[in-house]
Amino acid sequence: MAWEIVVGIETHAQLLTRSKIFSAAASAFGALPNTQASAVDIALPGTLPMLNRAAVEHAIRFGLAVGATINRRSIFARKNYFYPDLPKGYQISQYESPIVQGGSVRIAVDAGEKTIRLTRAHLEEDAGKSLHEDFRGMSGIDLNRAGTPLLEIVSEPDLRGAKEAIAYARALHALVIWIGICDGNMQEGSFRCDANVSVRRPGEPLGTRCELKNLNSFRFMERAIEFEARRQIELLEDGGRIEQETRLYDPERDETRSMRTKEEAHDYRYFPDPDLLPLVVTEEQISVIRDSLPELPEARRARFEREYALPAYDARALTASRAAADYYEAMIKASGADAKLAANWQLGELAAALNREERDIAHSRVPPEALGWIVQQVSEGALTGKMAKQAFDASWSTGEAPQLVVEKLGLKPITDAGAIDKLVDEVLAANAKQIADYRAGKEKAFNALVGQVMKASKGKANPAQVNEILRRKLAR
Repeated sequence: MAWEIVVGIETHAQLLTRSKIFSAAASAFGALPNTQASAVDIALPGTLPMLNRAAVEHAIRFGLAVGATINRRSIFARKNYFYPDLPKGYQISQYESPIVQGGSVRIAVDAGEKTIRLTRAHLEEDAGKSLHEDFRGMSGIDLNRAGTPLLEIVSEPDLRGAKEAIAYARALHALVIWIGICDGNMQEGSFRCDANVSVRRPGEPLGTRCELKNLNSFRFMERAIEFEARRQIELLEDGGRIEQETRLYDPERDETRSMRTKEEAHDYRYFPDPDLLPLVVTEEQISVIRDSLPELPEARRARFEREYALPAYDARALTASRAAADYYEAMIKASGADAKLAANWQLGELAAALNREERDIAHSRVPPEALGWIVQQVSEGALTGKMAKQAFDASWSTGEAPQLVVEKLGLKPITDAGAIDKLVDEVLAANAKQIADYRAGKEKAFNALVGQVMKASKGKANPAQVNEILRRKLAR
């Protein structure tokens, strides 16, 4: 009988605030070690935490975006544990009464779409960071990150396998960036995921889970989950049992290894933080935040299908990020280009160019207005597909406007019917077999003839005219 892989994801999204969650210390990345750790962050005697209003508003924005319940009253607690990079000996977090409860995120799966339930999202402070490099065999502690505001987002164990886990992580990553609460920079630790992985036979109760740490890229997350699932299955099939533990993923060896036994909630001795009053938010505050939300991905996707008559696949791909959706609409509005053709170019040529340079669409070398102009020229027959690609490639390489590139390279299609007629005659005279195949009902032969004419014209003949003339001559 097959095994089923069950995954739940805990995500720490660093909130986009100028200062920390309980102090006025800066939260910017990249400062010299221990230059942004205030007396409050390390809990020196006599200091008191003060809650950052912007962090609370970001948490509410997220809750509204995922259709969750915003608790009007939530409690901060002390999570007690001892680790070198935790200067207080406890972490201020939320436990029994989080600010956000429930909600869901929709992901694309092979069968269409799937709804992933969220358990909660709660506010907490980050710990410091242990540094193990360049210290002559010793470790160092950098407390700059201590007190940085986090929103911990916990999913239900609704994910089945690594592919679904990655689809969920990507969707959540896109959403927090979309609504402006997190920059999503995984390399800097702004968006970190831990995966709880277990296996079971279909229909059986959930198995014992192991938590995977150190998943700082989607690629590593997928590999880690796949390895851990195989490890658990092999262990169970050999008659062993799974120990609940936290495991570290080693990307160099592509394996997980035991880090520590997994703690339960009682191990942390949670209790309400005596220095912080309950967090109370009003209906008016929530209403103001709701009104400030941008059009959300699901709504924009549906509008793209409706307003631009796009297939569901195109609409989903174009709204994979807010930057991609904004680029597409800017292209359409600037040029009036055909919606479907514009989508094809953005998801084709532009995406390929961006991928080659690992560049985000927000920093595209070809702005949306320029790509829109190219697409419009193709729609009007002023540029052939080959010419349009030449114009795009040259514009991408040089940064010049495609209008200038077209003029410099002399990219003008052959539209003279007489000239195209002559090219068609020459191709037909040299391809008797393709003519016979076409008249025998083989449509591929026609496409081959079109290709021959386009090659003879060096890609400059108007494809529509080539098709019309060629069919007319073959019909004789």
